[in-house]
Amino acid sequence: MDDAPRTPAAPGPLASFARFVALGGGVGLLSSGAVALLAEQLPWALANALITVVSTLLCTELHARFTFGSGRHAGWRQHWQSAGSAAAAYVVTCAAMFVLHLVQSSPGALTEQIIYLGASGLAGLARFLLLRLYVFATGRGRAAPTGSWQLQRPQGMLKAPATVGTLHQRQFVLASN
Repeated sequence: MDDAPRTPAAPGPLASFARFVALGGGVGLLSSGAVALLAEQLPWALANALITVVSTLLCTELHARFTFGSGRHAGWRQHWQSAGSAAAAYVVTCAAMFVLHLVQSSPGALTEQIIYLGASGLAGLARFLLLRLYVFATGRGRAAPTGSWQLQRPQGMLKAPATVGTLHQRQFVLASN
């Protein structure tokens, strides 16, 4: 019996996107309300910055564990790279709100939420691509491939299914097809 821990297979692009929307969008909706509440006490840009930091930490962990299939917590590299994309999203949401207030001097709360969420959604699409293709790409590279492995020995090769598990004999070299 194979007792080696298994890394969950990475979900495909559509499943990842659905998870990204559900998790990131859920946190985004909560963040939107939190920014509105905090903006009553602080300048809007500062409230947005604080909520962006907290929501980015939370989302990076959720995306590492569930969205992109690593099943583990995010490392420092992933947090820093995710923070860079979140900083860009922060600039987009601030710019959208700035333009709204240029166009309309006193927009209502509903209009502000629509503009904020729209800008967040557009920035989120860009973040999804960046996170999937760059930040969490190594997690997919570690997932168990389908197909078979070749166990190479100096005298020849043995074919084995990909689910063989860990071999402890030192004379074997594991190479993927």
